Amino acid sequence: MQVTASEVLPPALEIGVKNGKISCIGVGLPQGPQTKVIDAEGGYVTPGGVDSHLAELRFSQLGAGDNWETGSRSAIAGGTTTIIAFVSQEKTDDSLIPVLKDYQTKSTGQSYSDYGFHMILTNPNKNILEKELPMLAKGEGITSVKLYMTYEPMKLSDRQLLDIMTACRALGMTTMIHAENSDMIDLIIERLEARGHTEPYFHAFARPQLAEAEASYRAICLAEIIDAPVLLVHMSSEAALQHVRAAQGRLLPIHAETCPQYLYLLSEKLKKTEDDHYHGAKCVCSPPLRHEPSDLDCLWQNVANGTITTFSSDHAPSKYSVPGGKRLGLINGIPKFTKIPNGLPGVETRMPLLFNRAGRTEEGNRITLPKFVQVTATNPAKLYGLDGIKGSIAPGYDADLVIWSPEKENSVTITNNMLHHDIDYTPYEGMTVKSWPRYTILRGNVIWDRDNGGLVGKMGDGKYLKRGKGQILNGRTGNPVKGMATGEREHWA
Repeated sequence: MQVTASEVLPPALEIGVKNGKISCIGVGLPQGPQTKVIDAEGGYVTPGGVDSHLAELRFSQLGAGDNWETGSRSAIAGGTTTIIAFVSQEKTDDSLIPVLKDYQTKSTGQSYSDYGFHMILTNPNKNILEKELPMLAKGEGITSVKLYMTYEPMKLSDRQLLDIMTACRALGMTTMIHAENSDMIDLIIERLEARGHTEPYFHAFARPQLAEAEASYRAICLAEIIDAPVLLVHMSSEAALQHVRAAQGRLLPIHAETCPQYLYLLSEKLKKTEDDHYHGAKCVCSPPLRHEPSDLDCLWQNVANGTITTFSSDHAPSKYSVPGGKRLGLINGIPKFTKIPNGLPGVETRMPLLFNRAGRTEEGNRITLPKFVQVTATNPAKLYGLDGIKGSIAPGYDADLVIWSPEKENSVTITNNMLHHDIDYTPYEGMTVKSWPRYTILRGNVIWDRDNGGLVGKMGDGKYLKRGKGQILNGRTGNPVKGMATGEREHWA
């Protein structure tokens, strides 16, 4: 049965594919001697996943993390056919162009999946905002930026955030924001370290929900006064999401993203084990894993009710047992959580983990199958300028499809040995999910066949995607600003 963002279609429908595109959907489609037929055999068919939040694969040269080959093959094996990764500007970089060219060189011909880029801005000078961003949007199809409100090497002032939002609004670019209050975090870290609390578990104490909530509210206020749509990335807490819901209730164009770790994992994963006092370093990410099962429930509810717009992996892993990876936080045998590289592996497990709780709610599921499609494929495609190409099962779209085996036959217990990344652990080790992709199809070609060799595609199958303007999925622009007189903003905007 085909699943779209709005419905589950009748089981008799067939999908016709020609030249890598979906050509038609119907019953009894004509077949010739050269027609290849794939029988879903009672499984669900969903659009290929669009994972819009992957790290810049920054540890690959040190042998401590994924590169384009290993990260993209892992995506394919988990049902994701499109990834959007980050090109990161350093504060010392006065231009984005050399940075982009370096990433293009590293990625060309190296990907199993189709791919695109976001730009991380840390030094938004006048030339970048007025000349380079328009050139990147129109010439390179890079129509999204990510901004940080925390991390000393990357964080921006409120004025810088406002200037970038203004530039992106004019270009139709999507603005992504990592929202945590940097000063709150710095104060808590300073006092934790003074008391000798430096083990990985204290990472969860150092970045409380209130730090995420305050920064999220501030980002929303900045976006409102500029009349700019924004996406708050990897949201982890009810304290922050309540501000998003309130903004959406006022029809502000505020979007939210969350990730698998905030639906499944708690801060207890950061604790030491009997035989490894540093074990918790594997699950250090920011925002951190939260403390209570009710925190997980909150995130599920916000996916189900539409507050959360997209579901991404935030795949930013580094190996646990390699000196250049998570071991950077182990100094002379003493754990220092502030030195541990942030991030978890998750691009391959993203789709199966969410599909695991998708289906009829009367059967104990948390979200509907159409909601699964919305947040894993359709919404990110629309938000990041890929509508009409990716994220839906409809004529004219790329024939990117995932066929899931019937659930009763296909429960899978996740182990790191079965995964295709180049990381030496998974935080989901031992977890059982009800299904796994049987086939992943990229532009009409089977590139993952679980029962016949697994990965059957090859490096270089993926192509670079030039993206258009993103769509607003929640709210609208042009709203009056709370507390301002009618027409007040027009005197300065």
